[in-house]
Amino acid sequence: MGQDREENKVVMSTLPKTWILDLDGTLMKHNGYKIDGKDTLLEGAKEYIDSLPAEDKIVILTSRTDEYKQMTLDYLNEAGIRYDEIIFNIPYGERIVVNDRKPSGLDMAVAFNLERDSFSVPRIIREL
Repeated sequence: MGQDREENKVVMSTLPKTWILDLDGTLMKHNGYKIDGKDTLLEGAKEYIDSLPAEDKIVILTSRTDEYKQMTLDYLNEAGIRYDEIIFNIPYGERIVVNDRKPSGLDMAVAFNLERDSFSVPRIIREL
């Protein structure tokens, strides 16, 4: 994987991707549904998701409990946020992704840690 932080881009293979995205603080204002009584998408989140190729899969993770499940699903649907799976009730701790490396040397796990409530995922350049 090649990364050029000045241009905020990452070079990856042309293979379809699986995106594992946290919900609160990453796609939406952290705890906005508790603090403001409503959910709010972070600037650029919808546009970024909309720019992902159709063959990419999107999995959303959230520590939200089942109490907030229907409200969350309704909001994502109304906001037009595309996803394939959403997993509720996950622990508050670190999210650990473990994957293999292809025989070609291609690393199959990549992680980006963003500042809370600032959607600034690097642009993915598909060319390797």
